[in-house]
Amino acid sequence: MSFIPLDHLRSAFVTGHQPASSAQPNSPIQRGEPSAISYQPSADHRPRLPSWFKVSAKTGPDYLDIKQTMERLKLHTICEEARCPNRWECWNARTATFLILGDICTRRCHYCSVETGRPLAVEEEEPGRVAEAVSALGLRHAVITSVNRDELPDGGAWVFAETIRQIRRMSPACTIEVLIPDFEGNGAALAAICAEKPEILNHNIETVRRLFPSIRPQGKYQRSVDLLARAKQHGMKTKSGLILGMGETLDEAREVMRDLRTVDCDIITIGQYLQPTRDHLPVARFYDPSEFALLKEEGLAMGFTHVESGPLVRSSYHAEQQASQA
Repeated sequence: MSFIPLDHLRSAFVTGHQPASSAQPNSPIQRGEPSAISYQPSADHRPRLPSWFKVSAKTGPDYLDIKQTMERLKLHTICEEARCPNRWECWNARTATFLILGDICTRRCHYCSVETGRPLAVEEEEPGRVAEAVSALGLRHAVITSVNRDELPDGGAWVFAETIRQIRRMSPACTIEVLIPDFEGNGAALAAICAEKPEILNHNIETVRRLFPSIRPQGKYQRSVDLLARAKQHGMKTKSGLILGMGETLDEAREVMRDLRTVDCDIITIGQYLQPTRDHLPVARFYDPSEFALLKEEGLAMGFTHVESGPLVRSSYHAEQQASQA
């Protein structure tokens, strides 16, 4: 699989423009004004964040408890590996997303800060350590995700399944959400996880159909949609996530939402892309909070049981509330 150089991606982006037909009455779009901060991305320029990006980076006792527990048990979190802007809020609320199967990914998505390379050997005792952390922290809802492990026959699905079993054994009242890769379309791998009956099965589609080949070169848009369809056939409550600001239009985002509802996806999260480093895809556009609010309204009208939509929303943001409300 060949990668499209970032320089080519950067040069392909143009300032976003939304058609007036998709705008709310008297909105900036309909008045012909910019609806959000948009610009021509540059490899040498990282724009100042809009005023609505304000995060309180406070470390309280719950934050420190999670950090120390993860260090003691030699576990990873996607909160840290993906540089999530909400980790202070979430950890202070005693919620975190466990990253299993190591912290080195076999794929390179151009927006993701997780390291790409040759992964280390699978640690067979890792599921037990995750379960121990869930128990020690007294979590009511645990979210488990992983890097891609395309070199493994089942993509690491057995580790997901064993982690669910271990958590059930040590913390039977804890609900579980798994955020899984596509396993290259391996149906048996998906079935092995669904057999353990996690409360929510999440697979993030991340971007729109047009951008998929360039931004997620080792993934396939339809394969992700089909995975969610098969998970629903296994009786799962399904969830997916969409990142805005990588060169899509609002109408393309709506198309993704409709595709997800076509396969009866229950929950969707929609958030703003933030460039992790200068080596990653630049931000093509910052969406206004009002546009996220509009997409939430439209998503609920489409039939999603829960829509978490906002600039700082990430896949596991408010995950416990989503599990209880959806």
